[in-house]
Amino acid sequence: MQNDASRFAASLKASLSQWARQGKKAVWIKVPKEQAKLVPVGFGYHHAEPSYVMLVHWIPQTPPTISDNASHQAGVVAFVFNEEGEVLVVQEMCGPYKDFGLWKMPTGRINQGEGIKEGAVREVQEETGINTEFVQVVGFRDGHNTPFGKSDLLFVCMLRSLSSNIVVQDTKISAAKWMAMEEFANVNGQCEGFSGIGTSSNSRKPSAFFCTALNYRHFRTKEQR
Repeated sequence: MQNDASRFAASLKASLSQWARQGKKAVWIKVPKEQAKLVPVGFGYHHAEPSYVMLVHWIPQTPPTISDNASHQAGVVAFVFNEEGEVLVVQEMCGPYKDFGLWKMPTGRINQGEGIKEGAVREVQEETGINTEFVQVVGFRDGHNTPFGKSDLLFVCMLRSLSSNIVVQDTKISAAKWMAMEEFANVNGQCEGFSGIGTSSNSRKPSAFFCTALNYRHFRTKEQR
């Protein structure tokens, strides 16, 4: 990419005219952060990453059919059980529940390029030092109006513990322990089929948790697989 902004603008203008004659529709330009002064007039910002900004321009005088930037972020909830019929729970050092003394399952965001299975195993190990074996996804929850206007998909994963000694991640977690299943999973009612259970996300907006009746019972009993 040319360093001179005026030369680049003139070259781009000529290229746009040529692309229009060729019937091209969308033009994408990836501008490295070091070349930010070359951001052209008339292009829209599609998305940005730490090292670049992605711009796009729709050439024809028709409604654009350009896909939006990623609209959802994904996270995991780790339902970790041991041979004693206990579930792994944590208390967070920060976040919306830090002042309520709430014991909850380990949670976290899935990293770019990471699968649900790998993300769940990693989050548990990072927060509690517990090594686990992924069993299955038992449900998911959708939410909206999370930070930056994104929607949220949270996958509830069942994992089997492979170790028992807890080492708390002292930058995020204030406490962690094994809790009796009966104490933690005090859930009443029924969930038949693949149904939505009303809940709320960190944004306090209504959302829903989806699971099958079979998987729902995993949160009510000590039954091991």
